[in-house]
Amino acid sequence: MKKGHQLLTIIFLILLISACKEEQKPRIKFPATDLSKANMMPKPLKIIATHDAFGLDRYTAIYTTKGAAGFESVGNFLAEKIKSKIDLDIPVNSESTEPIERVIYINQSDSLDLNATEAYQLYINRDSIILNSNTAEGAFRGIQTLRQIIPEISNDTLAEQKIWAVPSGKIIDSPNFEYRGSMLDVARHFFSVEDVKKYIDLLSYYKINVLHLHLSDDQGWRIEIKSWPKLTEIGGSTEVGGESGGFYTQEDYKEIVAYAMERYMTIIPEIDMPGHTNAASVSYPFLNGNGKTPKLYKGTHVGFSTFNTKKDTVYSFINDVVREISEITPGPYFHIGGDESHVTKKKDYIYFVNKIEKIVQKHGKRMIGWDEVAIADVDSTSISQWWNSKENSKKAIAKGMKIILSPAKKAYLDMEYDSLSKHGLHWAAYIPVDTAYVWTPENFGGIPRENILGIEAPLWSETISNIDELEYLAFPRMIGYSELSWSSEENRDWEDYKVRLANQAPFLDRMNVKYYQSKLIDWKKSKHTYEIIEKD
Repeated sequence: MKKGHQLLTIIFLILLISACKEEQKPRIKFPATDLSKANMMPKPLKIIATHDAFGLDRYTAIYTTKGAAGFESVGNFLAEKIKSKIDLDIPVNSESTEPIERVIYINQSDSLDLNATEAYQLYINRDSIILNSNTAEGAFRGIQTLRQIIPEISNDTLAEQKIWAVPSGKIIDSPNFEYRGSMLDVARHFFSVEDVKKYIDLLSYYKINVLHLHLSDDQGWRIEIKSWPKLTEIGGSTEVGGESGGFYTQEDYKEIVAYAMERYMTIIPEIDMPGHTNAASVSYPFLNGNGKTPKLYKGTHVGFSTFNTKKDTVYSFINDVVREISEITPGPYFHIGGDESHVTKKKDYIYFVNKIEKIVQKHGKRMIGWDEVAIADVDSTSISQWWNSKENSKKAIAKGMKIILSPAKKAYLDMEYDSLSKHGLHWAAYIPVDTAYVWTPENFGGIPRENILGIEAPLWSETISNIDELEYLAFPRMIGYSELSWSSEENRDWEDYKVRLANQAPFLDRMNVKYYQSKLIDWKKSKHTYEIIEKD
């Protein structure tokens, strides 16, 4: 009842402000705008336009439900992003005596209509924007939508002050899949903390809620393990091409995790094993199981390495690694890799995965593995990530496992757009912008809808070594994957999508994203983010 009382109070204040304002000033005559034509990415579940506008200006304030965990932080985040976009300072929960004419209210609701964790509703009127959600996470998703419909250019003819006309209406929204992710391979080539933060910023703007970090491979080990220091001293010293590599200290990793948490994004750490383990075996040769003397590796060939699956000391090592990483990872998942273990005998592979699942569970995490792990005797709580094998996915379904969809022919961000692409590979397919978007995850590969946890677009880094190259491969395709993950099937349409995608150019340019400017898209450099309706 307190939440409802608070909302009624704020609505009363809005009405009072409006009444006083009408006595003092003539009402602003906004040009009619169509909220349904706004360039929202991903597309919300339902949009009802009312063809008016909210006037965002220096007389606007943000208020949040008092005492609601996380809501004030969401309000501050919104104010910060408004400032960076249009250089307008908006106070949050201010008790100042400065005049306030319009209010953005971020309200913790107890509505049963908002029972999904990330569900939200936006009500945009002339004098108020009310964002309702049961959780701060849902409110955070809602302010991403609001950010997208605030125009970059003010209308300086409507009032004495600069004013930004936000199209009015109602938005009802919730995600299609609970898991909406991207993977970044920092093992083949290392990416700095600042690079990862920028990627997190871009992903969270499009409501992605998972970043999977591929932290180890044949070419490099990228996370400090205090009980096994040579992993980074030796294993972290190189990368593809022979450059110096690098690694995250545990403090670096915690900084990334905290940055992601502020954006309601889960970090999933991956330590790939028993294959893709050369960097670990060079650091500690007793781990090696392929019968060859391990040496630092800077190539891109796969499948030659394996842990020794029969040594107890190997499992003691893995226990320490899983323990240390789990202690600094608040999310529920730990990814064990498990792919392309070509020199590991099948019976040894099965024995290994069975053992590792128990270690992961002992440290309070839920195991994820690439689709090969389904051949082991894993239980239904573990998750299979389909990248290659439909047969392995069938095995996972038979075990009652959830599946993350990452089919290489559709969702691999490291695949080239076409034969002229500057970066990427094409062993799976060329994936132009339309191919990345035009498929239906809900019935892909015959997987029952109830077994699909969500979608993840992996970005392997064999051919990229800096943030510009990362962005070239990830964008704009990652925006399409966000819509496949969030928006309902009936709301997805290529012709509509490519128009909204074209209008992402101002945001991408403002963020200095070196995206691939596909010729399939008529990229718009206009800064307007909504459509003016022609009057009769």
